[in-house]
Amino acid sequence: MPRRLTSFPSPDTTMDLKVPITITDEVGDDVITSNALLNLASGEIVQVRYIDHDADMQGYPWELKGYDFSSGTLSNAGKDVEFSVIVNRGLETYSVSADELAEIKLRAAGLFSGVQSPELAHKTIAQSKAGRKRKS
Repeated sequence: MPRRLTSFPSPDTTMDLKVPITITDEVGDDVITSNALLNLASGEIVQVRYIDHDADMQGYPWELKGYDFSSGTLSNAGKDVEFSVIVNRGLETYSVSADELAEIKLRAAGLFSGVQSPELAHKTIAQSKAGRKRKS
């Protein structure tokens, strides 16, 4: 039976937006790559599939001698958003912190719309202020 990463129990939510990502685990001079799905609502990373690495035979990357860190990449139209990935060794899961997830969402919105993150942030703030003025 293949070793599979477990995932956090997902709360019953109406938003279930998962995007494909690439995870890179740095182990000494080696890099272990995998494909997975990042849930943009929760930060949970699921359906991890290692490329050219057999976790059953070799162990999870974080179990290997020389493991350094894990990072993720969300790509669209030749542009990338890179982010830090958290490894929970006890649960054998990957995830993204709430702060990192908020940054990914902002940067991904710019990536997918073609608007740069600072420009998008200023536009969002301006729209938010305009909405508050209308309500007053």
